[in-house]
Amino acid sequence: MKVNKWLKGGLAAVMALSLAACSNSGTAAGGGDKGGSSKGGTIKIGGSGPLTGDAAVYGTAVKNAAEIAIEEVNKKGGLQYELKMEDDKADGEQAVTAYNNLVDWGMQVSLETVTSGAGQAASPLYQQDHIFGLTPSASNPNVVYSDGVKMTGAYGNIFQMCFSDPNQGIASAEYLKKHTDLGSKVGIIWRNDDNYSTGLHDKFVAKAKELGLEVVEDQTFTNGATDFSVQVKKVKDAGADIVFMPIYYQPASLILQEAKKEGYAPTFFGCDGMDGILTQDGFDASLAEGLYMLTPFAADSTDEKTAAFVKAYKDKYGEVPNQFAADAYDCVYAIAQACDKAGVTGDMKADEICDKLVSEFTTMKFDGVTGSNVTWSKEGEVTKGPRAVVIKGGAYVSAE
Repeated sequence: MKVNKWLKGGLAAVMALSLAACSNSGTAAGGGDKGGSSKGGTIKIGGSGPLTGDAAVYGTAVKNAAEIAIEEVNKKGGLQYELKMEDDKADGEQAVTAYNNLVDWGMQVSLETVTSGAGQAASPLYQQDHIFGLTPSASNPNVVYSDGVKMTGAYGNIFQMCFSDPNQGIASAEYLKKHTDLGSKVGIIWRNDDNYSTGLHDKFVAKAKELGLEVVEDQTFTNGATDFSVQVKKVKDAGADIVFMPIYYQPASLILQEAKKEGYAPTFFGCDGMDGILTQDGFDASLAEGLYMLTPFAADSTDEKTAAFVKAYKDKYGEVPNQFAADAYDCVYAIAQACDKAGVTGDMKADEICDKLVSEFTTMKFDGVTGSNVTWSKEGEVTKGPRAVVIKGGAYVSAE
């Protein structure tokens, strides 16, 4: 803490001592001193996501879960954390504005962005200013690579807690090949002007061909589409008994409505972007009955960490947390683990903290609610095992 220049002589000394005594008292928000709060200080964690608009369910879940994790970590004493989330409306330009606001606030570490398009716009800024970012849910390679197509030129300081889109596409094909009881003829409906959907689709198709999965129809749409009658009819007429939807839940809900009109009931299969469909305003959740999705998080898991997180989230917000919330919760705990191991303190500058966290994340293992023995590559991609969940009785349950 800097003492104002006009404080001089004895008065300055007395006040400085008083300030030091206050900061060393161990009464920071969240709990008592365990030997670290007297010198640890507070780390400012920033981040941006859609807190309003169609994708607000994602941003709100991330913000809510991160706040719970920070409250829990702070109660343990030692280094404290403070969160500030900006609303970027899942838009690249807004994400840049949000980034600048967070830098002005004094951000030292970041949850980066919630969505991939926003992350693609913000990541170069994080690299330029050398601020460490751990995104809970921006899964496209463009978030961690300057060339997300060839996956080269890793920024080096942007890491992912979520699976990358290519990994999700590959894992989906492998899962369907293994679980032939779900169907054998695959139809695909995807959005061709979206990084998330394109990345998943392309890797799925390549892996499906390698594995011998039969893709009988491949249909696309663009942003803002509301009529999916053509796409649904095409996959139905092709005899697809599995429909792979590497898309977000908003258009998926319209596809499910159209399928009901057509009397078409294949196995619908999605990835993490499908999480949130049960809480969409005005959506008949019964239409999603039997929908499968790959996710690193299953809220019905009985393991101690997951059960405690789900209870805390339900107690505070009155609903079951989704995968985005779980990844954000793990982000905070992973950052705290790395900061503790690296000896990070609140008076360190962002670039100094960045170097320390990059060193830790590329060597450590992390156990969280979205996976055990989680590791990261030097490029920032995460390695952990996916889980399949299926919607039954209006709830997500493990498919295993």
